[in-house]
Amino acid sequence: MSATDTVALPGVARQPEGGGAWRAWAPRLRAALPGAVFCLLVAGLWEVLARTKQSPLVPDLAEVWGEILRLLAGGMALEQVGITLWRISLGGIAGFAIAVLLGLFAARSRLFGAFIRPAVLLGLTVPGLVWALLCVIWFGVGLATPVVSIILGIAPPLLVTISQGLRAVDSELTEMAHVFRFSRAARIRHVLLPSIVPFLLSGVRLAFSLAWKVIVLVELFGLSDGVGYQLNSEFSSQNVAGVLAWTLIFWVVMAAIEFGLMQGMENRLTRWRRESSL
Repeated sequence: MSATDTVALPGVARQPEGGGAWRAWAPRLRAALPGAVFCLLVAGLWEVLARTKQSPLVPDLAEVWGEILRLLAGGMALEQVGITLWRISLGGIAGFAIAVLLGLFAARSRLFGAFIRPAVLLGLTVPGLVWALLCVIWFGVGLATPVVSIILGIAPPLLVTISQGLRAVDSELTEMAHVFRFSRAARIRHVLLPSIVPFLLSGVRLAFSLAWKVIVLVELFGLSDGVGYQLNSEFSSQNVAGVLAWTLIFWVVMAAIEFGLMQGMENRLTRWRRESSL
């Protein structure tokens, strides 16, 4: 018997060779199929609408695709998207850190939670447009304008999400950690963090979506570069295809972050939940 021969065990079907790659990718393809069908359906409906209207206000897919290629070929799209993502990252990280810190205090102290509740309610009700305009007035053209605007826009809803996650920690786990005399660091690592990871990931997703809406307004009103500025420029020239092209480019970038980074991080950090359910 050669080294490459295999022994067929009774009752076990021999797996076809070369199928390992397909078995690895099949679940991902099945998971992506509904989203792909949705995108194709929306694109088809848009094309039908464009051909029916025959209006420059409703460009067809070929025109939008031509604008995307133009922006990508010149390198301007990657440059402007990078500028916007840098601002979102700075404001998002700062806003997330502030929300986590305040959420910890609010979850541990009812008095502090009641103290900051009016500020949280104000932040939840004030539109991002107001923060954008105020920060442009206060800080002018500079990095502080988008960063502070994003912090003001995302910190209140993030604080609510994080404080709810902290209150949802299983009390039995906390009592068990106390019985086994876990140190404070061990309690944070083995009890607190695993319990609130889903809330933290949900908060990160929420922060990115809200930060995108805020930064577009800031770049539109007070800055001279970034995706928001380019959208305003295309709008001023009545180039609807350009507006859609910039929107789709940034949407693809955000989708890549979600499916390439966020979901991988979520699968890794919450793997213990799936393993414990086996």
